[in-house]
Amino acid sequence: MAFCATCGAPVEGRFCAKCGAPAGAAAPTGAAPPPPSSYPPPSSYPPPATPVNTAPMAPATPMAENVASALCYALGLITGVLFLVLEPYNKNRNVRFHAFQSIFMNLAVIAGWIVLGIIAGILRSITGLWFFYSSIFLLYDLACLCLWVYLLLSAYQGKKVLLPVIGPLAQQQA
Repeated sequence: MAFCATCGAPVEGRFCAKCGAPAGAAAPTGAAPPPPSSYPPPSSYPPPATPVNTAPMAPATPMAENVASALCYALGLITGVLFLVLEPYNKNRNVRFHAFQSIFMNLAVIAGWIVLGIIAGILRSITGLWFFYSSIFLLYDLACLCLWVYLLLSAYQGKKVLLPVIGPLAQQQA
């Protein structure tokens, strides 16, 4: 093992970890390294210093407006409320409009399901036509799915689609 000619510390690279002198530097006159037996064992050495990243982190850039608008529809009520709460998006009128329209549309779909279920239950108990009412629910679900995909894609393309009753309410709230 090599020793620093300046301070006598063990050197493992091209420079001394203790004083920073190059490993091949000549010792000053009158200074000799102490005998190797007086050094502490290598396990007691402090760990090498790691460089600290002092550069400031770049702020997170918000996603594009069309992506945020489309994501308002992605999970319905959840993402609608989420984008109304998140900081950079709750100040954007277009994203707020899509968030409110998503919330109102999902509430209308749930209300439609409840009303359709009550009417179908009453009519099914009177007439007994099970297949007819299950196909009505299937068509209702298909229509809701098509509306959801249409709104999601049009929001991603930057279009602003106003639904008949829900759209003006969402525009008022945004």
